Amino acid sequence: MTNFKITIEYDGTPFSGWQVQNDCKTVQGEIEQALSLILNQPVRINGSGRTDAGVHALGQVATFNADTKIDSQALKKGLNSVIKSPIVIHECTRVDDDFHARYNARAKEYHYHILNRQDACAVGHNYLWHIPKPLDMDAMEACCGIITGTHDFKAFEGAGSPRSTTVRTIFSAGFDKGNDHRLRFRIKGDGFLRFMVRNIVGTLVLAGTGKISPKEFSTILENRDRNLAGATAPARGLFLVNVLYN
Repeated sequence: MTNFKITIEYDGTPFSGWQVQNDCKTVQGEIEQALSLILNQPVRINGSGRTDAGVHALGQVATFNADTKIDSQALKKGLNSVIKSPIVIHECTRVDDDFHARYNARAKEYHYHILNRQDACAVGHNYLWHIPKPLDMDAMEACCGIITGTHDFKAFEGAGSPRSTTVRTIFSAGFDKGNDHRLRFRIKGDGFLRFMVRNIVGTLVLAGTGKISPKEFSTILENRDRNLAGATAPARGLFLVNVLYN
């Protein structure tokens, strides 16, 4: 048996998330179906983590075992030719038998895209959150400083999050300003709870629109109460950009 590691880009729009589900089109399901066809054997892949319905990825990572002598580059080429959904395999390599996409991950980086202007966009609507009201970037950056470090993020946890603890470490968080009123929120941490990034973004927008102050944002974090935080930001603006390993 050979252990393979693949790096995956996908448009999450047509999928019901990453994880295989009955009677639903998922990213994991599409890749497993293609691998099973190419390798003529059942194949189960293990992702670095789940992405929810509508969430995109530029650098999702998965591993799988297969009984094959097929070269990794030939397998990559075959996968990209068989998969007809908006999924692209960017890398396929053989790795040590004990390497696991999820358990060996040390950090993940997500980006969230916002269009902050009065007019919406026709092109690219599925990849950002349109917010017509002007945002106070100073207030939002101040809140980014508050979440940096090790904290209990229960206030930003979505229901059904699989976890043993709600404590996570955020290595960096902040905004980039692009052209045409486009904002990119960047966050890198050792792990994330379900909906955590989208709930943080929703609460950052509360601060950006003046509905809460950075001090109140800090209180929400400290009180660990999801009911005090903002609404969950739309899935379409979120991208899993990178998974980091030792």
